[in-house]
Parts: sequence; structure tokens; C-alpha cells
Amino acid sequence: MSELDSSTNRRSFLARSAKIAAVPAIAAVAGGVLAEPAAAASTELPDYAPIPASALGPAVNAQGYYVGRIKRNLYWVTDSTYQAVFLTTKEGVVLFDAPPTIGHNLQRAINEIAAANGTSNKVTHIVYSHHHADHLGASSLFGRHVERIGHVENRRLLLRDNDPTRPAPNVTFERHKTLRVGGERIELFHKGTNHSADNIYIHFPDHDALMLVDIVLPGWVPFQNLNINEDVQGAIAAPGKALEYPWTHYIGGHMGRLGTRRDMTVHQQYVDDIVDGVKKAMANVDPTPFFTKYGNNTWAGVKTYQDAQAEYAAAPVIKKYTGVLAAADVYTASHAFTILESIRLDLGYGSQVHA
Repeated sequence: MSELDSSTNRRSFLARSAKIAAVPAIAAVAGGVLAEPAAAASTELPDYAPIPASALGPAVNAQGYYVGRIKRNLYWVTDSTYQAVFLTTKEGVVLFDAPPTIGHNLQRAINEIAAANGTSNKVTHIVYSHHHADHLGASSLFGRHVERIGHVENRRLLLRDNDPTRPAPNVTFERHKTLRVGGERIELFHKGTNHSADNIYIHFPDHDALMLVDIVLPGWVPFQNLNINEDVQGAIAAPGKALEYPWTHYIGGHMGRLGTRRDMTVHQQYVDDIVDGVKKAMANVDPTPFFTKYGNNTWAGVKTYQDAQAEYAAAPVIKKYTGVLAAADVYTASHAFTILESIRLDLGYGSQVHA
């Protein structure tokens, strides 16, 4: 197991440095976008609030991962940006998601636990939380004979995408499936579209844990535009559904630590505050100067007006949550825009019929 000692912190620094060193290579793949001017431009980058210590998880080891016990024979793996979970059983290992950024470190983490506990290191099952490549792109590393489980929509989407790194599940379900492997029980539920059409709730009733990916990122605000959720209202409702289950440990799929029920309620309050701010912005931000200035350039008027609404809604939320949730000052305005569009289009808030 990884521990937070000085040598581990040094290894974490080295691992992070390696990621930074990889940026030029990424730029080259992207067609040289980050060519020589990047060094000069870096001096003009914006400053953001410090990350609260509470948002950070354990340091990764020299290979770039941390593996820890959640409860009993349930473990989690992280590279400080992505997370996966695995359950050791008498029949083999059940893996939950396979993020490509963790990649081969998934098997290394499993090997580490298997060697320490004298259990099998063979992955026999992979459960897919949803179809997105950033959470499944290492699935093919485990071969063709692994049983893969996902929602029926998950299979349809993966067959459509035809990505060899993400073999489609060969076992599917529509609403609920109890998965039993080696004397262990896992409950899989689909409760409607949220982050994606196929995103599922993975409950470990015997391990006091719940996995729900890309909804709540413990200690952090969501990724840009409210995690790019396909169904904004479904995603807003998802934490409430998650809290209906009994659990103490939460796996959100991202960042460096596990979550708690308090993390989920803080997230709910954060989103509620944005919703309240958006409604106030819709009532109080005057569109006249934007459309007067840009005349028949409709999109310029719309963009600047909505930017102003998002900033109006975000400002008090940023002030309230800076130091509470990491990156509140980075992404809150983008969340406000996404929620603005959702309550306008999905809920019809502020809609008026022309006389």
C-alpha cells in the first residue's frame, strides 16, 4: 500500500513532473498547437485560488498510482485524476472501469494487493460505469475472455463507436442486475439519463460503498460545463438518488480521493446556489445594452448577454465556495451557463409567449 511519507511525496512529485514533461508530445500530436510561443505565453496565464488541502488525496508511487482499501476486499486505484475500483473474490478479480490514464497500472495495483493477500490477480469481470473512453479506454488490456457487464444502452453506444480499446459488454441489463462473483454481491442500477444515457449506480452493500462516475467529484467543483452532462436535470437529481442508498464510501471516478456523504451534500448545495444565482441573473441582467451594441449580429448580443448572466450568477457562488471546493473560481461560470440553458430550455423558466 502507498503511504504519505516523504519518499512517497517525492515520487508523487516525480510522477507529476513526468506528466508535465509529456505536454510537448501532446502538442505535437495536436499539430504543434503548443509550439515555441507557449513558453512566453505562460507568463500571461491567469492566477487561480490555491487548492484546499481537503481536496487532495494520497500521493502516488513511483509508477504513478495509489492503491488503497475501501473496505474488506474492495480496493480503489487512482493516478490523482482518474479512479477505478476492484473487488477480489474466490473466483478472480472484478474490475470497475478501466481508465486509460491509469492503464497498465491497473494490473500492477491488482498484483500488489494479490501478492500481499495471497489472492488471485486474474481479472475475470469488468463492469462499465458508462461508455466514455476516458473511463474505459484500457478495457482491452484485459483480453477477449473477460466478462464485461454494462447497461443495454452502453452496449449499443460502444457497438456504434466501434473502438477496439472498449469492447462492448457481453452481459447487459435494463434497470437492475445483481452481480454475484465468488461469493460477493454487487448491485447495478440504471435510474435514467444523467451524465450519459448509460451511466449506472454501482452499489456495494457488503462494503458500505457506492460508485457513481462523473456526477460528484469529491472536494472539487465539476469539470467544465457541469461535467458536460448529457442530461443536466438528470445529473442535478442524481446525487439525491445516490443518497437513497446506504453507504459511507463514495467513488466518483475522478480526482485523488474517495468521497463521503458530506461531499455529496456540499455538491448539491453548490449546484442549488448556482441555480438560485441563475434565476436572479435572468431577472436582473438587462439585455438592452448587449443587443443595442451589436445590432443585427444576433450571436454577439446573445453571447455577451449570457456571459454577463453567467458571471452575475457565478460571482457570489465563487466567493462562497473558494477554499471549500477546489477550482470554484475556474469552472463555476461555465456551470452557470450550462444551468442557465437547462432551466431555460428544459424547464421553460423565464419563457414568454409573444403577444
